[in-house]
Amino acid sequence: MIVTQKITTLAFQLHDGMCKNPGTLSKQQLNESIKGKPNFLEYISYHLNFMSILAGPCSNFNEYIGFIEGRHIQTKLTKVKMKDDNTLIEPSPNKAVITKLVICVVSLTVFLTICKAFPLADMLDDKFIDESSLLWKLVYLYISTMACKPKYYFAWTLADAINNAAGYGFNGIDEDGNYRWDQISNLNIWNIEMATSFKMYIDNWNIQTAAWLKRVSYDRAPKYCTGLTFLLSAIWHGVYPGYYFTFLTGIPVWWVARGMRKRFRHFFISTKFRKVVYDIITWTVTQLAISYTVAPFFLLATEPTIKLYKSVYFYFHIVVVIALILLSITSSDDHQRTLSKRTVSSSTNHVQYIENVKFHST
Repeated sequence: MIVTQKITTLAFQLHDGMCKNPGTLSKQQLNESIKGKPNFLEYISYHLNFMSILAGPCSNFNEYIGFIEGRHIQTKLTKVKMKDDNTLIEPSPNKAVITKLVICVVSLTVFLTICKAFPLADMLDDKFIDESSLLWKLVYLYISTMACKPKYYFAWTLADAINNAAGYGFNGIDEDGNYRWDQISNLNIWNIEMATSFKMYIDNWNIQTAAWLKRVSYDRAPKYCTGLTFLLSAIWHGVYPGYYFTFLTGIPVWWVARGMRKRFRHFFISTKFRKVVYDIITWTVTQLAISYTVAPFFLLATEPTIKLYKSVYFYFHIVVVIALILLSITSSDDHQRTLSKRTVSSSTNHVQYIENVKFHST
């Protein structure tokens, strides 16, 4: 799967480097473009290097070649020196590697304990379905899906630590003067667990794959960018029906989350108290939406997915459909009001123009 990402990434970057009309490319596409074809050794090394062959992450070809040639860290430090004349010490990845290894141990421990205590399969038990209230089912669904995530935290953080230990992944210096080793990091655990929007969650989960999807699909699709990108993600993951349930459900959830945030957020940021209330509500809704959406991803098959959704009355599908209808109605009303204002404004200007003509004529 990682090799597939790298092959397509390299192909599009070569395409952009040989583009006869660079004006059609974005700034990011220009920066990542490759002007000449790599030789065979560079090509094989990029795709099959020992650091990322198993768990990735996918990185840009130019960045990888800079690392192989020993320019990776110095290039980042040079950019910092342009802003600060102080001499910078060669950064060591030891602290970053140790921190990430600790995260791996904690993640694996959490996964083996909580996942065993709250298995998602229990939600498919007839006794559990008949005797549990809807509220407890939703709480259990959140806990069980949350317990499944640390195995991904473990794999991606370990892969990141391996790259850092080899000296790859340096990303400059932050505002506090600390060295950053997160250039090819695949997740931000805090932002995932504290996400207050669907977008914030996705932006911090499997970051490099999301960047790949944006690079090869979202930025290049002529229309229906979101839908096609979600569909590509489902196809890339594999053939299990659960993947398609997850990503096809995610499309309308994304639309609703974006529409609701755009329509209501500005009402809640005027005071600190309102902002706190807004954050609590959006965090709760986001976590419920994620747990509901990703459950098929872990169940994989069609029958258990339908059984699970049926046990919670397809509640979030219904909520999303209602929200889409309401958003479309309010959008139509706003459009009509805008047209009415323009019509009134143009009519008033036309009357004033006629009156001015009559006045000057007399």
